[in-house]
Amino acid sequence: MTRKPIPRQVKKPQMETKEKLTLWVTLMVSTTLCISVLAMVIAFMLGLWAKEVDNAEIVKMISPAFSTLIGGMIGFLSGIKLMQNDDSKKDSKC
Repeated sequence: MTRKPIPRQVKKPQMETKEKLTLWVTLMVSTTLCISVLAMVIAFMLGLWAKEVDNAEIVKMISPAFSTLIGGMIGFLSGIKLMQNDDSKKDSKC
């Protein structure tokens, strides 16, 4: 009978402080984006069925804010990812 080797636990590499910070900031920005977009969509949907409000006015008010918010958040997230890749390239050259 052959004995099976005892499985040993493999130590996972610890994340550095900068990586943890980047992860948490990315998660917070993504959560904020989701909540903001959800709130805007709910306001838009409620406004569409309100009889007192003209639908064209709602689209005029929400559209620029919606575009600005999504564009800013996507730009911020992509900037974080680009800087993260930049740092990893610098570390590998040293």
